[in-house]
Amino acid sequence: MNTPLKSMMMAVLAAVTLGAPSMAETPLESLETADANRGWEAVGRLNFGPDGFCTASLITSDVVLTAAHCLYDAATGERIDPSKIEFQPGLRNGRAEAYRGVRRIVVHPEYDFSDSTRLSRVGSDLALLELDQPVRLGHVRPFRTQVRVEAGQVVQVVSYGQDRADAPSHESACEILARDNEILVLSCEVDFGSSGAPIFIRYGDETRIISVVSAKAQWEGQDVSLAAVMEGQLDALIGEFARTPAIGAVGKRLAIDGAVDTSASR
Repeated sequence: MNTPLKSMMMAVLAAVTLGAPSMAETPLESLETADANRGWEAVGRLNFGPDGFCTASLITSDVVLTAAHCLYDAATGERIDPSKIEFQPGLRNGRAEAYRGVRRIVVHPEYDFSDSTRLSRVGSDLALLELDQPVRLGHVRPFRTQVRVEAGQVVQVVSYGQDRADAPSHESACEILARDNEILVLSCEVDFGSSGAPIFIRYGDETRIISVVSAKAQWEGQDVSLAAVMEGQLDALIGEFARTPAIGAVGKRLAIDGAVDTSASR
């Protein structure tokens, strides 16, 4: 779908580069200590052996949300073997809260990594990974999701990145600059490894995920980050999860239905 925002963006984007490094100084706070990282332990690094990493976050004890493009080999276009992926929640200075393998990858049914128009992939750049074992630690609390946001709202991001791969960093206040039915344009800083990083908003007395970092771009002369609008898209992804059980396993219902509040912030 070629929405008005997408048409405008295609006219003014200088580049869309997935996980490209930011040259600007960033207002990032390193979460190197246990105190600083308290409450963010469910955000972790998603490692692909020696080939790199992305950021991801727990939304249930055994399901992780990240960006779909992270799960493809850029050189071959092939899906990465789940056995080569490890999720390390709360990784700080060489030690994680847990170490989990991945038994299943489910990408959004409309996502097409082979589509050369990178901007058109952003709106479905979402994936779920089922871990080989749940992370059941009282202080590692999966995040709920909240899917309706508007331009002008303040959000925050927790991510790993190039030159800050050993501990997560927190950007406490960036802004949704624009949105349509598919894409969010945000002022948040991103870097290599930030792909898949959860974008949060305060909702009542809790922090919820509204999307994940998909790409970096230039928009109207400033560095921006791009993300999928999750309302509706998350439901499609959950449906795909239910339809594609792991080999030898019975499909399971992803029990986050009650965590999705489509009325919030309308």
